[in-house]
Amino acid sequence: MTIRQVLALLGAVPSLAIAQAIPSPSTNFPTRVMQAETVFQLGSPGLQGPGAAILGAAMDGAQYVLVGEAHFSQEIPRFTVSLCHQMARKGLRAMAVETGPEAVRLLNNDLRRSDRTSRLSAFMRAHPDAMAFQNNIAESAMSADCAREAGDAFQLWGLDQEFFGASGFMLEEMAAAAQGPAAKEAIARLRELDRRSTAGAVSSGSPGKLLIYTIGDAQMSAARTAIVKDGGSRALQLFDELAETRAIFLASSSGIGDPNGRRARLIKRTMSSYLRGVPANSRVLVKFGDVHVAKGFNSLRQRDLGNFVTEYAEGRGASSLHILVMGKEGSLGAYNGFGRQVKVEPYTPIADGDYPWFASALAGRPRQAASSDWILLDLRQLRDIPAQEIPAAWRQLVLRYDLVAIAPKLTPAFLAGVEGVASAVAQ
Repeated sequence: MTIRQVLALLGAVPSLAIAQAIPSPSTNFPTRVMQAETVFQLGSPGLQGPGAAILGAAMDGAQYVLVGEAHFSQEIPRFTVSLCHQMARKGLRAMAVETGPEAVRLLNNDLRRSDRTSRLSAFMRAHPDAMAFQNNIAESAMSADCAREAGDAFQLWGLDQEFFGASGFMLEEMAAAAQGPAAKEAIARLRELDRRSTAGAVSSGSPGKLLIYTIGDAQMSAARTAIVKDGGSRALQLFDELAETRAIFLASSSGIGDPNGRRARLIKRTMSSYLRGVPANSRVLVKFGDVHVAKGFNSLRQRDLGNFVTEYAEGRGASSLHILVMGKEGSLGAYNGFGRQVKVEPYTPIADGDYPWFASALAGRPRQAASSDWILLDLRQLRDIPAQEIPAAWRQLVLRYDLVAIAPKLTPAFLAGVEGVASAVAQ
């Protein structure tokens, strides 16, 4: 047999096997979607209903469970606590969140304290916008509830860059860690610049007034040189984290560079460092915005955290489960200016061009669904449909996620330590 004949045979046999393995769907696509949907109810802390059994079995078979969410709701954090409850049965070591590691280090110190909320509020009043997402009341309660469910070994893992208001507390940490006079003097100059810039951001409500946007490259370079000279390893680590935060936000605001790619690479590096510090069989829950937890290339054309976890798990003989969590309708909190309470904005995914499949998913709503039920869509049941028989938006969806959980309604979450919750709720 010639080389060409061998290659032809190797190419033909898998194709035949694949063709035989994919059954022809016996019903049309909308019917298949309806058959893949069921319902569940959000209990405290567990889930009930037929969809709960599907979710539970899927989570039990996965070492890593990823939740891709719409930010600033009250319902998705409560749903996440139910996942913690399920995962804790077989051990839950950590929850990775869309917050910086330095902010999360502070949160872990207070995670099990009875005065956790008041301490978080005091910190946020002293350092407005010093962290993302974990400074909202619903997220903070979720983290504490998951810690209670999972036990003493459980910790939050912060994977993201620090938030743009973090410079104040990070410089405080640098000043405490700095060892020599050159570093101390340089950090003191940065702290004075930070005080003035933060005051401008508070009065204007504009984060663009903050240190990370207003300090020049030459000033940053001079400060780093002094810290390298005699600051010590911890001070230098904090400075480099602040510099990376600055680089990502500057690239994002200017449109120059690759902020999404740089951020994704940072998130994956940080996740790797956490994973190296725990036993190989540790179970981890990940909660990020929905774009980040997708498998393959996401809508930002990045191979992000979700793809990294998938490959990491498979390379170790484990598996991951990717859950997209949304609401049918409602409202969410949205950024409203530096140091200010969130504003409430309508949440209408059915009209959002980022979710072109959503209307047809709701059209297949199970007949037994009550208005208060959550819908669970098992995308794994749709992967045997030939590519030509599934709409393009659905093809992307079923390859990026495993399950979709849809709440009947989302309501907004609010920031700790910021005035205006009562008026915001009244809106």
